[in-house]
Amino acid sequence: MRSRANGAAGITSRFRRTGVAAALSAVLIVLVGVVLTNSAVAQGLAPTPIPQNPSDVAAVAAFRGSPALPKPVSSPTVPQNPFMAPNGRSNLHDDAYMTNTYLWSGPLGNNVQTLSTFQGGECASLTFDSSGRIVGICIGLEGPRLAMFDARNLELLAVMSLPPRSLGTGNPFTDFSGGGYFYLDQSDRAVIPTTNGQIWVVGETSGATGPGFALQRSYDVSASMSSGDEIISALPDWSGRIWFATTKGVVGTVDPVSGAVKTLDLGEAIGNSFSVDKTGGVFMVTDRAMYRLDPAHDGSPMVSWRQTYPNIGLVKPGQTEDGSGTTPNLMGSNYVAITDNADPMDVIVYRRAKRVSGSRVVCAVPVFSAGSSSTDNSLIGTGRSIIVENNYGYTGPSATLNGASTAAGIERVDINKEGTGCAPVWYSTERAPSAVPKLSLAAGLVYAYTKPPRSDGIDAWYLTALSFRSGETVYERLAGTGLGFNSNYAPVSLGPDGTSYVGALGGLVLLRDG
Repeated sequence: MRSRANGAAGITSRFRRTGVAAALSAVLIVLVGVVLTNSAVAQGLAPTPIPQNPSDVAAVAAFRGSPALPKPVSSPTVPQNPFMAPNGRSNLHDDAYMTNTYLWSGPLGNNVQTLSTFQGGECASLTFDSSGRIVGICIGLEGPRLAMFDARNLELLAVMSLPPRSLGTGNPFTDFSGGGYFYLDQSDRAVIPTTNGQIWVVGETSGATGPGFALQRSYDVSASMSSGDEIISALPDWSGRIWFATTKGVVGTVDPVSGAVKTLDLGEAIGNSFSVDKTGGVFMVTDRAMYRLDPAHDGSPMVSWRQTYPNIGLVKPGQTEDGSGTTPNLMGSNYVAITDNADPMDVIVYRRAKRVSGSRVVCAVPVFSAGSSSTDNSLIGTGRSIIVENNYGYTGPSATLNGASTAAGIERVDINKEGTGCAPVWYSTERAPSAVPKLSLAAGLVYAYTKPPRSDGIDAWYLTALSFRSGETVYERLAGTGLGFNSNYAPVSLGPDGTSYVGALGGLVLLRDG
């Protein structure tokens, strides 16, 4: 293990002294090497830190600001989907409504401690089982692996290889299919869209050597998919029916008992996950329109409404698709919010009921600046408040090398009390290249993963806490330096004990109050 870590550290120390192409080639070599090493890893492996240059760490501020005093935020209770793990623990966006909110606190900034584990892949999508362990998917060049970690010390407890990706297909830094969007169900089983056109149900095991994973069932949906199509996401509705969406626009349902598959081809690319509400509505955004779907009597997908949104038809820097970059966010019992692909980009709020009188659109509010506004990360949503992050300029890991960063901007937009329009509330100049931000309702803090530009070429990544009420930066805590700490579209995740986690190109980073 020591020789592997030292070799990676040597490559990391050269990132700033080499060109972009050389730096990325170097990290790919490291990832491949670690993937091959980890393929036969034993359980109970203590974490090896993500490599970083010690001189870089010494040259940057470890903490700025001051500890926060909790200022709780009220928001409608998100209904618990009975076929998913408890809200806050079940998937990348925290619940079936994809609110990106937590009832519990995150770090308040009191002597924040950091820890990382080098996994040779990005451990972006995290859930928490009933024993408090992290169950997540780490994606390297060869494809995804299901992993279990001790949430306190990041010890690797179990790992299971998932179907690999086809060599030479897709961009490994922007391909979220094959497990990026998975969920943990009510029985601690990981329900995973795989790269081979199947949905796997993987349960936890226990034995003399410790915990593990075992495939319990698989559903083959490949017959509904054309060549080159991939499953992007899967989620259950309130009856337990499993819905899935593919990158080429096929929407389907799976009967979990019989395995019967019913599909509908929307004919429009899908690059994001989707959301499901208590009434049975399933909300999907394609590269062209926002949809509500509901199950027909036979369980097949049926379009209840479709609404196109403004779109310049280009993949702006900071996006992976030429459409909306957001998973639909369900707010309270009435609204669903996304961003469009206008210039400047708008936050759009719709009335989500099957049928409405008057306009379905509540508002379309431009955010950030023309020629400098895009996002590929989902919104934070409470009952009436929306937080949106600007990712303009993030075209991949090379965009933030050698001290570079992306366009500034995190903004809050509120729906008015009458539900007849929306207005901006505050704007922050923080720069968050690509990480999904989260909100702690208990603390009243928005957690972002930021990277200020630097003229000395050091790449410093911070967990940054902003006031939900004012948008002011409360504190920033250094997560780490170098390419290995780039979050590359991974979210900030908050564990039930208040610890924050960020998936990074090197593995997984932990930050908690001391």
